[in-house]
Amino acid sequence: MVFLPPLQAERGADEVKGCPPPLRRGLALLGKYCYKQNTMNRVYSLGILLLGLLAQVVTAAEGTAPATFKAGAFTFARPSKWDWETPASSMRAAQMKIKGHESQVAEALFFYFGPGNGGGPQANIDRWIGQFQEPREKLNPKIKEETIGSYKVSFFDAQGTYLSGMPGAPTKTAMPGSMLKGAIIEHPEGCVFIRITGPIDLVKTQDDALRKMIQGALKK
Repeated sequence: MVFLPPLQAERGADEVKGCPPPLRRGLALLGKYCYKQNTMNRVYSLGILLLGLLAQVVTAAEGTAPATFKAGAFTFARPSKWDWETPASSMRAAQMKIKGHESQVAEALFFYFGPGNGGGPQANIDRWIGQFQEPREKLNPKIKEETIGSYKVSFFDAQGTYLSGMPGAPTKTAMPGSMLKGAIIEHPEGCVFIRITGPIDLVKTQDDALRKMIQGALKK
């Protein structure tokens, strides 16, 4: 191990790159204490090592929640109240959790399958409808087509008993009082599919965040 000269005790905190302010202050205090007490250099060096490693851990953790992310040809700005998660499947371009009151939780998923893959807007709308227990006529989904920038976007809303589970799974979990809010963005390089599912009261409140995010990505 390489030990630092005592004269670096006063400025050692500034030499740990990426160290967050609270850790930097703690490192400075440790350095001053060791210098004042004339303790062995190895104590200070150990402090440098431990706090430096902790700084790297904190920095890495912060880096897992990007402010922007890419799905297909578009770069989206993550809404502030959508918590980033590691996608549970390679089929997902992005995955986020939306927390509501008490234990309410909704999920926002982004899919991109490449040019010509994943089906078109109507095929996916039919698939979304099929993910509810109720028949289409009772479900009464709301579908609206818009042009944002130079791209066609199909917005989808439906609420009822959502059947949660992986596609093709033999059994599904029925979740009454659920809502699916989706958007399909068409692009020559392939569609981007956005799907938000969760309790009706929570998902309803995400309309502005969804539209603002899409508009920001498509009007660039």
